[in-house]
Amino acid sequence: MSAATTRSRTPDRLCAEAVDLARAAAEEAAAPGVVGEHVGLLSEGDRVVTHFFECKELGYRGWRWAATVARASRAKIVTLDEVVLLPGPDAVLAPEWVPWSERLRPGDMGPGDLLPTDAEDLRLEPGWSGEEEPPPNSPVSHEMAELVEAEDAEVTAAPPAALPTAPTRGSISALAEELGLRRARVLSRYGLHTAADRWEESYGAKTPMAQAAPATCVSCGFLQHIGGSLGQAFGVCANEFSPADGRVVSLAYGCGGHSEAAVMPKTPQPAPPVIDETRVDPFPLRPAADSGSVPPVSDEAAAELGHS
Repeated sequence: MSAATTRSRTPDRLCAEAVDLARAAAEEAAAPGVVGEHVGLLSEGDRVVTHFFECKELGYRGWRWAATVARASRAKIVTLDEVVLLPGPDAVLAPEWVPWSERLRPGDMGPGDLLPTDAEDLRLEPGWSGEEEPPPNSPVSHEMAELVEAEDAEVTAAPPAALPTAPTRGSISALAEELGLRRARVLSRYGLHTAADRWEESYGAKTPMAQAAPATCVSCGFLQHIGGSLGQAFGVCANEFSPADGRVVSLAYGCGGHSEAAVMPKTPQPAPPVIDETRVDPFPLRPAADSGSVPPVSDEAAAELGHS
């Protein structure tokens, strides 16, 4: 270890004693009343010392005012170098900045929001190559171009996709447009896999709903099939009472609303009345004398009580 390194770790005496100079500089740079007690110093090198003061500013818990002082060689006067506000070991810091493309989460987009797609997005790949060779009988083929040049005609050299008008009849772009396949980019294999993993996680065979379902969606009458390669493993639920109504579900998913899981029982009807027409039940027009709870009393006994 060199002598210079040893001296740099030992604070200079005059610089270490210049606490008042460092405090005055910190109070001048900060707002009034926010510079607290002296909490330490640090040797930055030969005759360079940084004094730390507690920061009482609201919202800056654990931060410190750092005033660096220095002294020239063989000089007895300590001068100010700089004053900054630095975070301490236990300071409250803002989280690391993350680009918006990495902060975006599913469901964050709202009405009017525009999400640009990266030109090198791994989820997409070109729908068709921009350098296709037109068929020999195409008006823009090399043979036809030579013939037109001999006839002193003008032919646009740009590919059909770059023309301001509709693609030339017979070109690959025109055929793709006629078949409904003219898209600049389509899902790549990576995009297909990520979409399948996302759908499988939300409405797949391993979800609690699918584990308790009586049957899978592959045999449900409410399942609507989708096109493309993903249609071999996914479909759209069309049961309004299902938790996955209107969502892409795995064919191995299932819920209690399966169309063939159970048949709705019929409402029980009361039994019809039974009438026995072989016997007659007598019904007296007047009640019997001894049918009540009060014993019958003759008219003479009632007369003694004053009743007529």
